[in-house]
Amino acid sequence: MHNSRVPETWSIAELAAEYDVTLRTIRFYEDRGLLTPERRGTTRVYHPRDRIRLALILRGKRLGFSLDEIARIVDMYDAEPGEEGQLVYLLNQITHRRQELEQRRQDIEQTLQDLAEVEARCHADLQALRNSKE
Repeated sequence: MHNSRVPETWSIAELAAEYDVTLRTIRFYEDRGLLTPERRGTTRVYHPRDRIRLALILRGKRLGFSLDEIARIVDMYDAEPGEEGQLVYLLNQITHRRQELEQRRQDIEQTLQDLAEVEARCHADLQALRNSKE
């Protein structure tokens, strides 16, 4: 018995439904070169690599990265560097991206603390107003 396992594939509609995006969004990422599905006639066939790349793209968008930044990150994920220069470059890029994300994390934490303080003051002011009306 021969076990030839065919890799799982997805249609554009399946990916769009899974990630809750429009077909137009996926086609836009294709036009930008971020996704490269296989073409079977007029049908797009997405492989696991495309699915992973789409997840990374959408995560990057949620984090506020530009499409150019996302492209660099996604390409790093995909890269199969073979020589020392490529590896050094990739490691430098990873370090740089990590520093950016750590700074964003600190900025988000600070913003959340600031919002909590403003929220607490608003609740206190609202309670004081309600108490003064009694």
